Amino acid sequence: MAEIKSAAEIAMEKLKEIGEPTEEERLKWKYGPEGERLAALYLREDVNLLNELKKYDEKARKVVLSGLADILLRNITLPRNEAARRTNRKAMDGIKAIKTDKVAVENVFSRMRRVLDHYVQEGAKQKKQAYESLKADFEQRIQEAIRQRTGVSNARVNIDVEKQPQFLEEWQRLEAQIENQYAQLLEEYKQELALIN
Repeated sequence: MAEIKSAAEIAMEKLKEIGEPTEEERLKWKYGPEGERLAALYLREDVNLLNELKKYDEKARKVVLSGLADILLRNITLPRNEAARRTNRKAMDGIKAIKTDKVAVENVFSRMRRVLDHYVQEGAKQKKQAYESLKADFEQRIQEAIRQRTGVSNARVNIDVEKQPQFLEEWQRLEAQIENQYAQLLEEYKQELALIN
């Protein structure tokens, strides 16, 4: 008959299989959250990142820097409002401060700014045009369906398509497609920035 083991015994066996954590893993566990905390503090208040980073020894600093950069990059988003624009500027300033290859960072930032500016200037126009086009198309489809059902070729029924669930669903899908084009480019630039020293 098989021996019945307690949860603690099973956990201990699994820990033995996993083995001892490496020094790198221990550093990540200890200092990774420090980098995230520092990023959050920096985004809320005026904190000199370079002075804060000097508080850590070289091994810890690399881990803190990694967590810090990760959070700053995650905070660069499509500028849907003024608060997002301010956060983007602050996050970009922070990234530029902590990266050593300033020229490479600025090259990526210039491309990123073009996308962000285009989103602000042209994205709203694109969405408005797409919305109006979808609305007209929906109105036409509804009128055509009414004509087919009633058999009256000049039947005109006044229906507010903007309140129709199918219209709203279609608009959300279309708007997400437009947003996704910008978001994908932005994500590519963020990944490029993550690789720069």
